[in-house]
Amino acid sequence: MQIMALRFTRPACVLAGFLCAMMAGAVPGHAQDASTPLTAPEIKVPGLRAYATENADGALAQGTFGEIALEAHLAEGTGVVSRGMHWRIFKPDPGDDGKLPLVASSQGGAARFQLEPGSYLVHAAFGRAGATKRITIAAREKRNESVILDAGGLKLDAMLSGSMRIPADKLRFSIYEAEEDENGERALIVPNVRSNAVVRLNAGTYHVVSTYGSVNAVIRSDIRVEAGKLTEATVEHRAAQVTLKLVRENGGEAIADTSWAVLTDSGDSVRETVGAFAQMVLAEGKYSVVAKNRDHIYQREFEVVAGPKQDVEVLATE
Repeated sequence: MQIMALRFTRPACVLAGFLCAMMAGAVPGHAQDASTPLTAPEIKVPGLRAYATENADGALAQGTFGEIALEAHLAEGTGVVSRGMHWRIFKPDPGDDGKLPLVASSQGGAARFQLEPGSYLVHAAFGRAGATKRITIAAREKRNESVILDAGGLKLDAMLSGSMRIPADKLRFSIYEAEEDENGERALIVPNVRSNAVVRLNAGTYHVVSTYGSVNAVIRSDIRVEAGKLTEATVEHRAAQVTLKLVRENGGEAIADTSWAVLTDSGDSVRETVGAFAQMVLAEGKYSVVAKNRDHIYQREFEVVAGPKQDVEVLATE
């Protein structure tokens, strides 16, 4: 087992050890199951996403086929990935439609294929990690090939100040490429990742955005994934869940049919909503709230302190 440790100050991140078999059996979040893997640098294959359907006519006599056994490793010296692999074998030259002809495919761990003599491109995908290798096989040849994925895993979580847990349904992560393009934007790799879901990625640095709620509680971090390791990162949100209500007296009943507008201390609009209670997650800081009910407008300034839930009452005074 290989262990890696790393700590971020703000947001705080904790990285723990990795066991290949654990990664192979982990249940990924729905976003990471997309079938478009990252391409490893062993060989560039333009148009790999566009391929023809598998040819299963089996025209040649079985005796002329060669046999290849394939297995994948996350990194040099690590064990064989036993689950979660998606193998595809392509002919190396595009067909008349411009697509790489898909010859065979398999899912699971190690795989074995019988192929006509010739050259092929083998693409191994493990979640969002992937590698491509060129092979050549002769008639009646039997051979074994290993593919090094150069991949690891990323497991994300977030907490509030004081190690308070954040409800999983209010927390989402998005994983982007670390480098910005000419427009200052980053390419989105995996959106809407659930907390504690293992995302399989090629080794490298990624830009991770953690969102608590749906307003302005956002933390950004650059996190490095190393081959053959599981990186566990926990970020700290400086935010709190706030409930606003319009009352006629302190501690009174909330008045229904109230329109709400929340602004930062600089006057920028943060959130607008309607209802007796206005519930939202806000980043730590100073705000003002405007409540409108039956053509009457009421206003109050308040401050959000990171941590437990907060109730903010606005008095409906004439």
